[in-house]
Amino acid sequence: MDVSSAMEKMSIKQTTGGAGGGGRAAMCLICKESCSGFQPHSWRKACTACGCSTVDHAPGNDLEDDQRMGRLLTDSPFSHLTTKIKGGGGLRLYKRNRMIVTNPVVSRKDPTFNTTTYDWAPAGLNQKLAMQYMELLPESQRPVSGTIGALARRRQLLSQLPAYDQDPMKCQSLASEEEISSMLLFVKQYKQEVLGVGEVALPGEGGALSEAAIQRAAKEAKERSSSDKKDAAQHQDHDSSNSSMASSTNGTDYSDKTEYRCTGCQDEVTKESPAVYAERAGYHAALWHPKCFVCSECGQMLADLVYFWSNQKLFCGRHYCQTVWPRCSGCDELIFCRSFLTAKDGQKWHHHHYCCWKCGQTLDAPCQH
Repeated sequence: MDVSSAMEKMSIKQTTGGAGGGGRAAMCLICKESCSGFQPHSWRKACTACGCSTVDHAPGNDLEDDQRMGRLLTDSPFSHLTTKIKGGGGLRLYKRNRMIVTNPVVSRKDPTFNTTTYDWAPAGLNQKLAMQYMELLPESQRPVSGTIGALARRRQLLSQLPAYDQDPMKCQSLASEEEISSMLLFVKQYKQEVLGVGEVALPGEGGALSEAAIQRAAKEAKERSSSDKKDAAQHQDHDSSNSSMASSTNGTDYSDKTEYRCTGCQDEVTKESPAVYAERAGYHAALWHPKCFVCSECGQMLADLVYFWSNQKLFCGRHYCQTVWPRCSGCDELIFCRSFLTAKDGQKWHHHHYCCWKCGQTLDAPCQH
């Protein structure tokens, strides 16, 4: 997306009004029946009916989540986890891996079956290993359809990967071509250098994951060569170099190690237990217990294993972005303008968002609210 088209689409969107969330009357998960349903504020990411955040209402549905994830992973080394939308003009959809587990119920009469559906499961695994992975997660975090675990996953997606951290069209506060250009450059950079999706395998299988990544990068470069051979060759050299770095540490292959340590808690990871690998961290340099694959800032488990790798640490998208650009405490969007306000408590604000929730008066002046 270029700057001029982003400006045009944003101007159309902002005249129609409404904050992120589509105006759906989703019930508040905090206030429950006392909230009449989600009523979006014009620029705050919150409900005007109850004051709770958009995340607390978890508006939207699976399709919207997959579209948002598809946009995030597009134009990154992990675009293979997306698929083209027919007639979508180049838009891509997240190929979210669902898992359905059917177990027979032993009884004296006709056999019956219990079916459990997981809204998400790690890709590329057989069902046995996928189930082992799920059993290592806290029960409240297992994304079984219709449970608190599935709801927790959706809320984490909304909180950890805000649409307005990747798409200028979802922002209310960008006010100039310079700001849009800064955001587009930032998003392009983190997609190519920081964004990643964890992979699940047994300890010692990092080599196979690394080889798959190298082959995938070579295939993608070859497919692009038909349209631009020069650019594709440069991209292939870059990707192959990165993948080679990820496949070894100081030239040492760790496939024959007898002991593996979790990068998070430093405790042992047994050879029979699934672990999470992060390509950005190096397939032979690091692995994590499933429950230890968390953001180093907020400590939350990383939704769908989407991580941002920076300064040898895992971050969720929200907290990585905040290490690069300040976030407005009023609208929750990243601040790309040159001038902004820093309050006495250290919080950052767009100048026009430093105001009372109800009357709009500056917070430096007393008001009845």
